[in-house]
Amino acid sequence: MLIVGAGPSGLVLACVLAEQGVPFRLVDAGEQGFVGSRGKGIQPRTLELLGTLGVVDRFLADGGPAPMMSSWRDGEMVAEWDMFTRVEPTPDAPYGQPLLLPQWRTQELLRERLGELGGRVEFGTRLTGLAQDADGVTAHLETADGASSTVRASWLVGTDGGRSTVRTLLGTPFTGETVDPTPMLVADVHLEGLPRTHWHTWPDHPAGMVGICPLHATDAFQLIAAFRDGEPDPSPDGVRALIAERTGLTAGAVDWASVFRARAAMAERFHDGRVFLAGDAAHVHSPAGAQGLNTSVQDAFNLGWKLGHVVRHGAPDALLGSYEAERLPVAAGVLGLSTRIHRGPGKEGLKLTTRRGRDAHQLDLHYRESPLSREARTGLADDAPRAGDRAPDAPCATESGEPVRLFDLFGSGHYTLLAVGRAAEDEVPADVAGPLVRIARLTDVDGHLARAYGPGLFLIRPDGYIGLAAEDAAEVRKYLAEVAGA
Repeated sequence: MLIVGAGPSGLVLACVLAEQGVPFRLVDAGEQGFVGSRGKGIQPRTLELLGTLGVVDRFLADGGPAPMMSSWRDGEMVAEWDMFTRVEPTPDAPYGQPLLLPQWRTQELLRERLGELGGRVEFGTRLTGLAQDADGVTAHLETADGASSTVRASWLVGTDGGRSTVRTLLGTPFTGETVDPTPMLVADVHLEGLPRTHWHTWPDHPAGMVGICPLHATDAFQLIAAFRDGEPDPSPDGVRALIAERTGLTAGAVDWASVFRARAAMAERFHDGRVFLAGDAAHVHSPAGAQGLNTSVQDAFNLGWKLGHVVRHGAPDALLGSYEAERLPVAAGVLGLSTRIHRGPGKEGLKLTTRRGRDAHQLDLHYRESPLSREARTGLADDAPRAGDRAPDAPCATESGEPVRLFDLFGSGHYTLLAVGRAAEDEVPADVAGPLVRIARLTDVDGHLARAYGPGLFLIRPDGYIGLAAEDAAEVRKYLAEVAGA
C-alpha cells in the first residue's frame, strides 16, 4: 500500500491501516509537517472518530471551544455574538460543539499516534509517475537529493491536497466554482494587548474584513483578512502592516502566512482501478464552517477500514467500490454547505456573522443509500436510527458490572454486533464472533441504549455507522457473507 501525502487524511488513513496490521508506505513531498493553523475547526463527528483511533483525549487536552465573536470599531468592542451552535453533550452524542486546534498540532498528534502504531512519514519524497494494471500500481518516487526509485503497491491512495499530483497523473477531472473572487490572507501572528477571550472582527474596514482568533496550544492568533482591491503581501512586514492599518494593533512575530481564494471543487471520480483519492485531493472547500479537514478525515477512515478488511480478512474487492458510492455524494453535500456558510445571505465575501448550525457538526451525515446498508426491520418510528445512520453512543456496563461506553467497543478492524431488547438478546448468533465481529454483551443500566436504538440486532461498521439493522439472526450471517466475505 502506498499513501501519497501526509496531511490529516493521509495520517488518519495510515493510522487505520496500522491498527489493522496492513503494511504501507506514507510519503510526502514536503521536508517537514505542515506548520500553519489553517484547518483549525474539528467537528463533533470527527472527535468521535478520533476516539476510535485512541487519541481524542489528547485533542481535548490541547484544544478548546470556539470563543464568542466580537466586532470592533474605532478602537472599541461594539458587539458580541456566538457564531456556533452549541449543545450539551448527551448519552448518544458525547461532543456538543466544535473543538479549535491549529492544524499543525492536529497533524503532530496524528503523527505521534502513527509512531505508536509502528508507522512513520517519509518526508522529502515525491511521486513523479504511476502506472497501474490488474494486479497493482507501479509508482515512481524521487527524494529531495534527486535519488529516484520504483515502488510496486497493491493500491495507491492520493491524499496529497488540492493540487494533487496523483489526481493529475490519473487525468481525473476536477471541476467546481470560485466561491469568492476576493483574495484572502491567513496568517499565524503574535499580538500584544488583545484579549484571548473572543474571536475579534473588524468587518467594516474599507480595504476588507479582518478576523483575529486566539489559537489553542500556542500563544499566537490566526489572522484572516479579505482584500477588496490588490493582492495580499504574505511577508512578515506585509502582515504586520495590514494589522496596524486595519486594527490599530501592533503585531510581533509572524509564524506562517498564506494567500488563497475560496474555491469549491470536486473530483469526478474518487476511485480509478487500484488508485483512490481522499481528502483535498478529492474535494476542496471554502474554510468557512470548518468542513474540509473533517470531511477529509472521514474519507480516510471510510477507505482505511475497507482496505484493511480486504487485505486482512479477505473481504471482496467490491467492498472498495462502496468508498466512492458513499463518500462522493457526502462530499458534494458538504461542499454546498461550506459555500452557503461562506456567502451567508449575500453573494460576496466571507461572512463571520453566519451562524454555524448542527448540520456543520456532521453528526447527521448518513449512508442510507449505500450498498453496505441493510435495513431489515419494519414498522419503525420516524426518529428511529436506520441502517446507514451514524451509530449512537450510550453509557452501559459490562457483564461484570464495569462501566463502559458503547463507543469504547468500536474499532477499525472489526464490526460490533449489538443486541437491544430481550428478544434480540436471545437471537444473538454467538458463532459469528471472532476477529471480524465482536459481540457487545452489555447491560443497559439507565435505558440509554434502548432509547437510542430501539429493539433489534445492529451490526455496526468499523467507522461507527450501522451496516445492518435486523430482527432475525439469519440476516447477520447473510450480511457478513455478502458484504464482508465471512
